[in-house]
Amino acid sequence: MLASTQELLQTARQNIYAIGAFNIYNLEGVKAVVSAAEANRSAAMLQIHPSALKYGRSALVAMCLEAARAATVPIAVHLDHSTNASDIRQALTAGMNSIMADGSHLSYAENMGFTREMTRLAHKSGAIVEAEIGRISGTEDGLTIAEKEAKMTDPAQAVEFVRTTRVDALAVTIGNVHGEYKSPPRLDFDRLARIRRLIDIPLVLHGASGLPAWMISRSIQLGVCKFNVNTEVRQAYMRSLKSEVCAGNGSDLLDMAGVAIAAMQEVIAEKLHLFGSVGKAHLHETPYARILAGLKRFSH
Repeated sequence: MLASTQELLQTARQNIYAIGAFNIYNLEGVKAVVSAAEANRSAAMLQIHPSALKYGRSALVAMCLEAARAATVPIAVHLDHSTNASDIRQALTAGMNSIMADGSHLSYAENMGFTREMTRLAHKSGAIVEAEIGRISGTEDGLTIAEKEAKMTDPAQAVEFVRTTRVDALAVTIGNVHGEYKSPPRLDFDRLARIRRLIDIPLVLHGASGLPAWMISRSIQLGVCKFNVNTEVRQAYMRSLKSEVCAGNGSDLLDMAGVAIAAMQEVIAEKLHLFGSVGKAHLHETPYARILAGLKRFSH
């Protein structure tokens, strides 16, 4: 079922677990996420990065939405890390559940202005908005941010930002990075606890690939209810294809695709267990969830 992102996050937060949001680029990725979620009776999110949106355009969005509708568990569709108003408009017009208005590369004042305008636009379409203050270091889809430029989220600033922009979820920077951790991860849980005490909207942590189980668990206890995962799933896909091609067994294209899906699905299932969402799909299949989903469809 095509689910409301708002309901997924609120229910996960209320029941102290997190939703896995997985970046996808093609049919194999979509099938891996949905299959893993169905096999584990878990809600999940299909995330489209702007680079993937540019590559797949409306066909990729339509595929994600159709896969979500056909799924036997709640699946939301989300535009990730969008810095471009036209991409956000395209996503909203296509019927996506939620968008990330990413102004974290801007000055604080410019970020606030951009996010406030995109939030106003998204809310008119019945979608919710995730935003970010602070800059996450590391690499994601070709974008590198030097460690020295990374700034952690200021708790007091977060209060003003949320109040002014009226965003629905906040991605926090507490030492997390995109891509691979080059050294053992160190997360500032005291900072996260202060942010949780001061603001009352769902919190999101990017860069979940490579975080140990105890850090995931601690983050959830302190209010994180959405984790973004990309790197480990991409790596599983690429390793699978490389292995099949190098083996020289003359495998059929569809056979290779099936092996790649299975490799990604294994990683995704592991993350769903880590996030605590396994076996909890029924919590999202409530009258409230159906009402939100109906309102979403009506708005489009």
